[in-house]
Amino acid sequence: MTPSITDSAVKAAIAAIASESATMEEKIQMLIEIAQGFQKKPKTAQDLRNAVSLYYRAYEMCGEEYTLLKARAQVGMAGTLQIIPDVGTELLLQAKVGYEEALPTLQQLALPEEVAEAQMNLGLVLQSLVPFNLARITDSIQAYHEALRVFTWQDYPQEYAILYNNIAIAYLSMPLASEREYLRQGLAVQSFEVALKHINLIDHPREYAMLQNNLGNALQYLVSSHPLENNLRAIAAYNEALKVRNPKDTPLEYANTISNKANALFNLPDDPEKPENGNSNNLLQAHNYYQEAWQIFTQHQQIEQAEVVAQALQDVEAEMMS
Repeated sequence: MTPSITDSAVKAAIAAIASESATMEEKIQMLIEIAQGFQKKPKTAQDLRNAVSLYYRAYEMCGEEYTLLKARAQVGMAGTLQIIPDVGTELLLQAKVGYEEALPTLQQLALPEEVAEAQMNLGLVLQSLVPFNLARITDSIQAYHEALRVFTWQDYPQEYAILYNNIAIAYLSMPLASEREYLRQGLAVQSFEVALKHINLIDHPREYAMLQNNLGNALQYLVSSHPLENNLRAIAAYNEALKVRNPKDTPLEYANTISNKANALFNLPDDPEKPENGNSNNLLQAHNYYQEAWQIFTQHQQIEQAEVVAQALQDVEAEMMS
């Protein structure tokens, strides 16, 4: 793709750099830095396209002389392409090529953290392409594991948590024969639990809540001969997430977790020791959670999520009436 430079801000930036009494290397670096500004704080999708244009201009200016800057421009382009809203796969495929072409140079010349970040983002791109049969989930998991060589829990806890979260979700999406379903789900649960050994509530609350919420989801739908035990563990995980997530500070995350918890309560007897006594109390609690989640999703115009919760609300009301 050869981006067209149409935005006046981009043209002005390029003109200003062209008039600078700077070296070619400095001009390339300036273009990359301006592109990063568009990429990191975009106000519209056009800002992201502007970033791609600037990265591409920097890439062209590198020629064969500035190989590391050329790789950085490619990575910048790829990172921007993967976050531009797009209904198809064209931009993701371009991002994939960008990362794959840049990584050998980065591995030779860049800092390990720069390489790991590119591997992490390549993993995300590959994972996004899997549903279209344009990438393999095992390649995505491998890219994440490569990044984990650098992004350790001691030095980079946030990246570490995100990587293990992504690995777990990747395992959950692996197509396996039904008799091996338990294997991928077990690997996902294990991935969350590995991360939670090091990511704690006090030091990394946001990542802790994310991992606990997603662990709860994995446990709730785990194929097992102990569904009751898994549901109880799932609810415990959701409760941990709710120590961080609340309707004031993180309303959408909170709504997501309480609706997940409601799903677990729907299938949980009030007294696990006496399941024959039913679950009227848990159904009532699930109903209240669904109602609250629906209100939050509706208020924040999350239409699709609101519709899913509205259907669950109807289901729980029907169950309460039966």
